[in-house]
Amino acid sequence: MTPAPSARIGLVVNPVAGLGGRVGLKGSDGAEVQRRALALGARPQAVARAALTLRHLPSDVELITADGTMGAESARVAGRPARVVHRPAGADTTAADTRAAVRALVAAGAGLLLFCGGDGTARDVLDALGPEPCLPVLGIPAGVKMHSAVFAVHPRAAAEVAAAWAAGRGVRLTAAEVVDRDEGALRAGRVSARLYGRLTVPVLPARVQQRKTGSSGPDPGTPAGIAAEVAERVGPGGLLLLGPGSTTYAVATALGAPGASLTGVDLLRLGPDGALGPDRADGLATPARVLIHDARADQLRTLPATPYIALSPIGGQGFLLGRGNQQLTPELLRTAGRERLLVLATEAKLAALAGRPLLLDTGDPELDDALSGHVRVITGRRSGAVYRLSA
Repeated sequence: MTPAPSARIGLVVNPVAGLGGRVGLKGSDGAEVQRRALALGARPQAVARAALTLRHLPSDVELITADGTMGAESARVAGRPARVVHRPAGADTTAADTRAAVRALVAAGAGLLLFCGGDGTARDVLDALGPEPCLPVLGIPAGVKMHSAVFAVHPRAAAEVAAAWAAGRGVRLTAAEVVDRDEGALRAGRVSARLYGRLTVPVLPARVQQRKTGSSGPDPGTPAGIAAEVAERVGPGGLLLLGPGSTTYAVATALGAPGASLTGVDLLRLGPDGALGPDRADGLATPARVLIHDARADQLRTLPATPYIALSPIGGQGFLLGRGNQQLTPELLRTAGRERLLVLATEAKLAALAGRPLLLDTGDPELDDALSGHVRVITGRRSGAVYRLSA
């Protein structure tokens, strides 16, 4: 018996989504960037991310998809049947292939469309569905940035939402924003984002991410206080990995390393005194040095000592790991351990989350579970807050 359209889920995978993340390219859009990422040792992740979602989908849901790495390969890895309704034109897929696959899935009667990729893939889905899309869609996160509000918080959450939607249980539909950043500007250290439109998204509480919101930057006195606390934790001459964002950038400047990256991951070595002091006009006893600017994952595999890792959550979304900092691999995070993970945030940033947890999506579900729980967030000198981390 053929399932009703409401129980038929379509899947399209952008197989090169997220390719630039581990190698610090801040995106994967464009053939040249993809070639460069592969030359730097990047390995595709999207097929496996989609397979993780499929493993958790109910068995009575019919799956339709595109051939090869655009969907059928993920179904094969997940060990579940899928009906192929589209075959891409060539081996190297493009944005045009994504749009064609979406249209084919719609024509084949998909009631819900799952797409695996990042913000660029979300734009392709929006283009394929037209200016007023009514078919519900949900993103399986596999890109580098993912600032749009159309993605589940991680692949398993995408399966939870899809299962609830198929069962007609507890899901509401909402118009969610598709936002994308200029990757060229991002690689040059400039942040430039644009709203492209809205997609209809099924939502379960805490299972679908918020849109990334802008930041006016921390209060002038806050970074120095956070930096002093970080310097005390790390100690003299210690290694510190600083993730991307305006908060961590301001902390790097307060530590005496103004050349740090706003949008990348940097390795710093603190000064030999390891502290901030009042004997200099900038408040620094001895400034920190940037050892690796805009680091790639492979550059962080053979460090001379285990670093501390300082991260600040993305404003509005609350993501701490898995969005824009994929250079911090599960292997590195395991080596550093929970005790060397320093969470930095202003009190205003935490308040804006309205009680929602800080989110984890490292690509390793077991690590996400191990890191989950309550953590102390550094909000200033001798000040902090206990906050929940969650996958």
